[in-house]
Amino acid sequence: MPVSLGELAVRFGCELVGDPDVEVSSVASLPNATRDSLTFLSSSAYKRQLSETQAAAVILRPADAGDCPVAAILHHDPYACYARMAAVIHPPPAFDAGIHPSAVVDASASIADSACIGPHVVIGERAIVGANVFLGPGTVVGPDCSIGDDCRFIASVTLARAVHMGRRCIMHPGVVLGADGFGNAMTPEGWVKVPQVGGVVIGDDVEIGANTTVDCGAIDDTVIEDGVRIDNLCMIAHNVRIGAHTAIAGQSGIAGSTTIGKRCMFAGSAGAVGHISICDDVVVLARAVVTRDITEPGSYSGLFPAESSRAWSKFVGRLRRLEALQSRVKKLEGK
Repeated sequence: MPVSLGELAVRFGCELVGDPDVEVSSVASLPNATRDSLTFLSSSAYKRQLSETQAAAVILRPADAGDCPVAAILHHDPYACYARMAAVIHPPPAFDAGIHPSAVVDASASIADSACIGPHVVIGERAIVGANVFLGPGTVVGPDCSIGDDCRFIASVTLARAVHMGRRCIMHPGVVLGADGFGNAMTPEGWVKVPQVGGVVIGDDVEIGANTTVDCGAIDDTVIEDGVRIDNLCMIAHNVRIGAHTAIAGQSGIAGSTTIGKRCMFAGSAGAVGHISICDDVVVLARAVVTRDITEPGSYSGLFPAESSRAWSKFVGRLRRLEALQSRVKKLEGK
C-alpha cells in the first residue's frame, strides 16, 4: 500500500531528512531496493551497502544520517521501526466474513459474525471463535477451545482440546496445540499411558511458527504468556510455562514442567531438560541444553563450534586419553 514518507515519520515519531511527499510501496534490502522501496540499516556490517542503495528512504540511527545518499528516517532502533512501517506498507490480506460451505461447525459452537471460516475447517463442540478471526483452510478447532479476537490461523492448524487463546495471535501452517504430552508410567508389564487432562493457555500477541507443537498439560495447563514468539519446528512439552515476550528459535525443545522466565531467548536447536526453572532475561545460545536451574540473568552456552574434521579428530583423541592422564597425575601426586 503506497504511503508517504511524511506520514510514516509522523505516525511513528521519527525525524525525516528528505521530501515528505515521496511515496513508498514496498520494502527491500539495501542492495536490492528501488526508488519506491523503504529499507533500513541497523548493523554496521552492512554500512558499505548504504552508499550505493537506490531506495526511496533508509531508516537508520541519527549517527549514520550523514552517510545516507537518499532520504533518511531517523530512529534509535531502526529494525523495530522498520518492522512497524513495513506492516503499514504490507498489511495482512483482507478477508470476507463468513463460513465456507465445506466447513463443518458443531451446533454448540459460537462463531462471531465477523470471523472468516475457510474451506474444510472443522469446529468442535462448545468451541468459541472471536471477532475478526481468520481460520485458514484445513484448520481443526477441537472441543472446548476458545480463540480470541483478531487471531489469524494461516492454514492446517490443529487445536486438539481445551486450548484457550488470547487476542491477535498468529498460528502458522501445521501448528498443533493441545496434543497429549509424553506421559507414561513403566510397570513390569510395560508402559501405562498417563491421562493428559490439562489444557493449553495462550496469551495475547503470541506467534507460533510452522509445524511447532505445544502439548496439553498432564494435570494443570501448559501456559504461553503474552507476546511470546516461537519459531518453526519447536517442541514445547506438557506443563511448560513460558514467560511473556520470550523468543524461541527453530528446532528448539523444552521438556516437561520447565518454567522459563520473561524476555528470554533460545537460539536455534537449544533446549532445556524437564522440571527446571529459568529466570527472566536469560539467553541460551545455539544448540546449548540447559540441565539445571538458572537463577542469574545472562548468556549461557554449551557446545563446541565446528572445526575441520582433522582438528576435531585430534581433539576427541586427546579427550579420550584424559582419564588415563588424570590417573597418571594422581599417582605422581601420591608420590
